[in-house]
Amino acid sequence: MIQKKICMLGSFAVGKTSLVQRYVTSQFSEKYLTTVGVKVDKKVVQIEDQEVKLMLWDLAGNDVFSPLNMSYLRGMAGYILVIDGTRIKSFESALTIYHTCQQKYRQAAVQVAVNKVDIQEQWEVTDAHLAQLHDLGIEINLTSAKTAQAVEDIFIKLARA
Repeated sequence: MIQKKICMLGSFAVGKTSLVQRYVTSQFSEKYLTTVGVKVDKKVVQIEDQEVKLMLWDLAGNDVFSPLNMSYLRGMAGYILVIDGTRIKSFESALTIYHTCQQKYRQAAVQVAVNKVDIQEQWEVTDAHLAQLHDLGIEINLTSAKTAQAVEDIFIKLARA
């Protein structure tokens, strides 16, 4: 069995924990629980004829990485960069996180989840912002932990990468 470490990165309250919870347990909670440090979940998936164990590292929300939390990224095969579509500040933070990861972990696969598509009418992130991500060569996924839209897809894409 192949094992892959996947990190959930992004600002505070963008939906990282909710996306992991939806993927691993098929559940969603409206309650906001702050992640302290890191929480690790796992899920085994079948990719073609191979079982892959995903070790999902849900890191506390950060706009900038300190040397301590950079150590959490060591050994990651990929990461999901989560943006809250309703908060432009989370987009700006995501760009900083992306560029930091590209400097140190260029080999890691990346997927972007622009979360909370179920309330897209409240979004501050615009098509121009999404185009900016596209121009960086990043695959964009419009997700909703609440409705499960594109949640499984994003994890499967990383498992394949």
